[in-house]
Amino acid sequence: MNQIENTLTSLEVAEMVGKNHKEVLRDIRKIIEQSGQRKVALTYFQEDTYEDVQGKNQPMYRVTKKGCEIFGNRMAGAKGTQFTFGYVERFNQMEDQIKQAQIPTTQRELVQLALSANEETNQRIDVVETKIQEIEENKLITTEDKGTIDSHVRKKVASICREQRLDQQAKSLLFQDLRSSIKRLFNVPNRGRIKDKDFLKALDFVDTWEPSSVTKAQIHQLSLFDETA
Repeated sequence: MNQIENTLTSLEVAEMVGKNHKEVLRDIRKIIEQSGQRKVALTYFQEDTYEDVQGKNQPMYRVTKKGCEIFGNRMAGAKGTQFTFGYVERFNQMEDQIKQAQIPTTQRELVQLALSANEETNQRIDVVETKIQEIEENKLITTEDKGTIDSHVRKKVASICREQRLDQQAKSLLFQDLRSSIKRLFNVPNRGRIKDKDFLKALDFVDTWEPSSVTKAQIHQLSLFDETA
């Protein structure tokens, strides 16, 4: 049987991802430029034109299934997952139409068709599972979880202040040090951006945290200042 290469137009891709067509054209051109294999990339993103409402020819691309996969991999979060489901479904529909029109007539063609269908199904499952895994890996803690971390931070600082009989100034230094330590360790701008998978690790870090040598020195200086005041 002849294998027909199905494509989606960049106009359809733009509609599916909720972007302006010019933005999608820009993204595709950037992918081609960054690929380092322009000739190969152009087989996934085939240059073409379409006629606009004014009858003028405008640039577009015909995007193959592999091209959609490359394009989708650049999109993080829910939009990337939705696009993956969308283009997989569209290509499935096109492939089903082709298969209905190309009924195998020999035993060999039947075997090839069965093997091809199984391989494509496995590939689709792999793509979806990868996207789901990416979402899970990048999922942030909930507001409730952040509240729990905040509570542990307050308790830890209060415990140190109580044990060492520290004043409000020292308490502020401890809060600043602990907050900075959390942001550095988890590489986040604030505690609300900690990833869900790091939640328990964050709690353990707070509960076992000790002030830095710089903070200890600053607190010691405050104590000396109080003694001489």
